Amino acid sequence: MASRSQALPRKTAAKPRSDATAVAKRRDQPAALLMVSTGALVLLGLIMILSASSVSSFATYGSSFLYFNKQLLWAGIGLVGFIFFSRFDYRRLKKKGYALLPVVGVLLLAVLIPGVGIVAGGSARWLGAGPLAFQPSELAKLALVLFLADVFSRKKESTLRDVRHTLLPFAPVVGLLTLLVMMQPDMGTTLLIGAIGLGMLFVAGAPLRFIVPIGASSLGLAATAALSADYRRERVLAFMDPWADPLNTGYHTIQSLIALGSGGWLGVGLGASRQKWSYIPNAHTDFIFSILGEEMGLLGTLTVLGLFAFIVYLGIRTARQARDRFGMFVASGITIWIGVQAMINIGAVTATMPITGVPLPLVSFGGSSLVVSLVAMGMLTNIARQGRRARAQMKARRSEKA
Repeated sequence: MASRSQALPRKTAAKPRSDATAVAKRRDQPAALLMVSTGALVLLGLIMILSASSVSSFATYGSSFLYFNKQLLWAGIGLVGFIFFSRFDYRRLKKKGYALLPVVGVLLLAVLIPGVGIVAGGSARWLGAGPLAFQPSELAKLALVLFLADVFSRKKESTLRDVRHTLLPFAPVVGLLTLLVMMQPDMGTTLLIGAIGLGMLFVAGAPLRFIVPIGASSLGLAATAALSADYRRERVLAFMDPWADPLNTGYHTIQSLIALGSGGWLGVGLGASRQKWSYIPNAHTDFIFSILGEEMGLLGTLTVLGLFAFIVYLGIRTARQARDRFGMFVASGITIWIGVQAMINIGAVTATMPITGVPLPLVSFGGSSLVVSLVAMGMLTNIARQGRRARAQMKARRSEKA
């Protein structure tokens, strides 16, 4: 009897270990969900780029697959970046923002030099040549997230109650980046960079008495910039009443709404869009969501919205469960970036916001945007994986002690 009673505690003690093992097996669940959601958006983007660009690509280059093949190449490069950074310890990225930010600043200045920057559509946003051209402003988003994550992770929340700690070095860095991007000019990316900065400042715990004046002054500057140039002022007026000039300033908005309305519940079918036949300019870039709505209907648009909402949810969850403050701020910054950019693009396409020329992340055509976004999502996946693993290990140690 004595030997039997001694065996009972060992069986009881083994049970928590099995529970801890089960938790450990589920530690990568948020990371896996991020991978699946990201992959679904990229795959859907490739399908829609092939459909949306086929007509204009054939008319211009004699091949319906030119834009699709380019995006497929960039998707492959981005996938390599995603896999690498999803396995690369994000904690080794500390202080990398300090080195990356000056590089981005030099590249943004180089874009403005005549003969160096590539001008297209009235804006100088690219460097390089041919298929090797890229947008430094896309890299600026990632550099800002890494820089501010490092800065805020070193500050205590109590120090942010001092206006000097709140504004330095936040205000000069964000202000300089937005100025350089606005000089291209690129109003949409300027607004996005400002939103990333303010969002991360809020997450850091800065008092609202500082955030509200900064945000209000930023909106005032944005409104001034929007009304200072004729073409930007026309976009604002077209947003207020696109039917006032349906063949000029309101043309994009009206054609986008026609595409979305034509889709109905289930769409007209993949490849069957009528608006992509030169009715909607930039159908495979800024207005790809319109073509998606036309071909896949309300069901398709809700699926895309659901995927972005799910990524934002996973990003918030990842930030809350990050193993350190640096990881929390990086996850927050990337989540704000992807969520706000998607909101700006979809808002412009659905006529709920003025048109700013911001692509739909992970979906629209554009190598720079796709590669940098996939690298950022890889970092977010790594933070999710490490945070889940740290929590599983902590639960396992508590179970062993119990």
